[in-house]
Parts: sequence; C-alpha cells; structure tokens
Amino acid sequence: MEGPSVVDNVSVSPASVGRLIRDARKQRGLTQNQLAELLNTSQSAVHRIEVGNQNLSLEYINRIADALESPLITTGGSGPMNYVIEGGRPLSGSIEVRSSKNAAVALLCASLINRGHTVLRGLAHIEEVNRILEVLRSIGVTAEWSQDGQDLTLTRPDELDLDAMDVTAARRTRSVIMFLGPLQHFYNDFKLPYAGGCNLGARTVEPHLQVLRAFGLDVVATEGFYNCHVTERVDEERHIVLTERGDTVTENALLAAAQTPGLTVVRNASPNYMVQDLCVFLTKLGVQIDGIGTTTLRIRGVSDINTDVEYSPSEDPIEAMSLMTAAIATHSEMTIRRCPVEFLEIELAILAEMGLRFSMSKEYPSNNGFTRLVDITVEPSHLVAVADKIHPMPFPGLNIDNLPFFAVIAAEAEGQTLIHDWVYENRAIHLVDLGKLGANVQLLDPHRLIVRGPTRWRGRELICPPALRPAVCLLLAALGASGETTLRDVYMINRGYEDLPTRLNKLGASITVFNG
Repeated sequence: MEGPSVVDNVSVSPASVGRLIRDARKQRGLTQNQLAELLNTSQSAVHRIEVGNQNLSLEYINRIADALESPLITTGGSGPMNYVIEGGRPLSGSIEVRSSKNAAVALLCASLINRGHTVLRGLAHIEEVNRILEVLRSIGVTAEWSQDGQDLTLTRPDELDLDAMDVTAARRTRSVIMFLGPLQHFYNDFKLPYAGGCNLGARTVEPHLQVLRAFGLDVVATEGFYNCHVTERVDEERHIVLTERGDTVTENALLAAAQTPGLTVVRNASPNYMVQDLCVFLTKLGVQIDGIGTTTLRIRGVSDINTDVEYSPSEDPIEAMSLMTAAIATHSEMTIRRCPVEFLEIELAILAEMGLRFSMSKEYPSNNGFTRLVDITVEPSHLVAVADKIHPMPFPGLNIDNLPFFAVIAAEAEGQTLIHDWVYENRAIHLVDLGKLGANVQLLDPHRLIVRGPTRWRGRELICPPALRPAVCLLLAALGASGETTLRDVYMINRGYEDLPTRLNKLGASITVFNG
C-alpha cells in the first residue's frame, strides 16, 4: 500500500509535512537515527523536520520520500488517510496506555496563564494536540518538542497576537473554548472563533458563559465569533454552582479562578480525570485548590503566574478501555499497562458481570504523582449480556466516552443489551455502522440502541463516521472480523490516538495505512 502523501499544488505547513514524514517513517519501522543515516544527516535534523521546525524544499521532500519508499508528494489529489485491516488475528503481549488526550488539550490551554516556561512531559502526538498547538503558535506562543519528541516546552510572549489567530485550526476543535478562561485575565476585549470538533449534535456553550460571567466576562456571538468583553469584578469571594457538571466547563472555571485573587468555590464541579490533572498542574503554579476529585472545588487564585513548571499528564482511561475492547473483540490474552484504575472501576465491574476474566496488578503512581495506575490482563472469555441497560453518568459513573465501546463488547456477548447514550443527540446513530460489519444493531431512537450477540464479524469497506469513539469502534470490530476491512478517512481516529496502527501491529494485528 502507498504511504501518507500530500499534494504538491496546495499550500501545506512544515508541521503537516513533518507529521506525514513521521507517519511514513513509523510505517516503515524506522527510527529517526535510521532515517538520518539514509538521508546522510543527523537525528536532530530529522527530529526538527518531524515536529515542523524545518522548512523543506520540494527536492528535499522527494529525497525523504525516496528514502522511505513513500510518495509523500503526488501530482494529483492524494485523498484522506485510510486503513486496511486484515481481521481475525489474535493479539498477544502487552501495550502501554498513552497520556490523556483530554488532559493534554486542557494543559495546553492552561499554559496561556503562565508567563514562565511550561514543560509537558509525555504529551500525546495526536491531531487534537496539533490543532491547539497550531492555534497557540499562531498567536505567538513558542512550542518546541524535545529531540526525542516526548516533551513539549511552551513559552508565551508578554503580548499575544490574537488578531493573527489561525481561525481554520481553531474551528476544527472544541477545545478552543477553553481559551476563554485564560484570555479574560489579560484582555478586556477579544474574540474567539466558534468551536468545532466531532459531529455529535448541538452542545451549548451557555454553561461556559454562565460560569465566566462571575469573573466579569460578557460574550456576544456574532458572525462566527464569540465577541468577549470583560468588566471589573471586585468580589473577594465567588460561589458558583454549575448547572451542568461538564468537564470543559469546570476547566474553564478553574482557569478563570486560578488568575483571580480571593476564594472561588465551584459546586457540582466535574471530578473527572482531565479535571484532576488540570487541578494538580495548577497547584504546581502556586494556586491553592481543595477538594480535588470531588464535586466541590475551593480555589484561591493568584494575580500573576510566572513559574517554570514541569508536568506529566496522567494516562488516558478511554484509550485503556479501547485496548481492552481490542482484546475482547479478538478473543485475545493481552496485558494493558498503566491503566488509571480510578476512572475504570465501573467499566470493570460491568465487564466482570458480563463474564470477562481479567486480573489486575498492585497499584502504582503515575508520573504526575497523583493518579493511581494498574496493569490489567484480559483473557478470552464467554460473555453474556447484562440485565440492565448500559448508560453513562458523570464521574464516578461509567465514562461518557467509554460507552461506545460497550456496543462492540455487547455484540460479542450472548443475549440482548440496551445501550442508552443520553448525552449526545446522534452518537448512537453512528454506532449503527457496526451492523455493516455483521453486528445485530437496532436503533430505537437517536439515544438508544439494542445490540444482540454473539456476532460473527465480517470485513467490508466503510467510511469513518464524523465522531472519534464510533470511528474507533469500527476499527476494533474490524480487528475481530473475518476477511479484509477497508476503513476510509480515519482523520477522526488520529484526533484521539497516537500511531494506533503501529502499536496494534506490534501485538499481532495487520493494519496497513494508505492514502487515496
């Protein structure tokens, strides 16, 4: 199959070319040093290219393409990235869970409140991170990866150039809404583009605006932008009750409160994993926060933050659940290492009720010194449907983003399962695509579906739905399917997972990446 490619008659950034080169190198199984030897250059030069810190001529890109045996440059439309999955192959061995996507984007937004150097260690190289970095760089933030690509150093200038914001990148991620909390401390008037991201139906920003009004932020939405104006608020204490226990709403409240002297009490706050990561990070900046991991946060902010800080975001419970689902769909014995167990307890309890056999190691701390991790070994098991419906709840309930994986798992189980996704208007509709791979899926309404199992998965050609978790569910089901599955336009998967095909292939999967 052909590797990743770009079109030679359109404008592409060094960062996007660098990502294509990195993906093509990994697809060939080469290290940066090995590619450097082929190009007669240094490993550090290859690293600069891959992280987008090097402008390249067309001639030099063609040299790299020859070395990688990959047509990085084509004369016609190269098309989106796609996967071909040879299913029915058992997986084995162990795999580490990468750091959290949702924590990463929150921490990137949080770097705006710090005038010192912010070093984020072990940050995931995913499209959602790339989008936020493109926005940050466009307004003047310096963002440099370490030579091994593991650590990111961010330095904000004294004055941000908000007029130069990359609007296209900003519109491709909902995370840009978390710029509101940081920016209102520095500017009385500013604007942000409407946020985008997954196509999961209407998700109102009103809870964000309601919270930030307590800090003096007024917002008028006109012509594709949030036009923001900050009025003076001199309250020594602010008591805020969130009408929606949302993750990003809580994070915006934290980012605003961190820069506001005095006490802010936030009730009905989300205690979810990415919020806990943000809280721990803010304490390293000198912000006092009581109640981390609970629904009541007491924040004592500071007026100026200028601290050199290093932080390692914790592991992603959603990726951990994805990898457990891969083991279940392929009837494999597999160990998933570095699982944040606090955020998987309900999921594991449901899986145990369904008959999944698994074991857990003793707990040990994440690199952030706060999150509890375990290694989970999953064994091939006969699964049965649970009697009650499976539905998400705010933490400590079943994670909203883990619910779609239970559609794949329910398809493996004997009996009938009702899955109720009450949060999103149309994510359940995207899960109906599992029927194209052989699942017996009945959609009752935009929020509820019935899955009957067990399933004999069969491969076929599909287009990824415009939502991250349902798209990954198709990939996971395809791993267990007989025959070949072509999964087209996998951008959504790359938004949330770093180099997933290569990592799964090391466990015995057969996933080939191609463009066209």
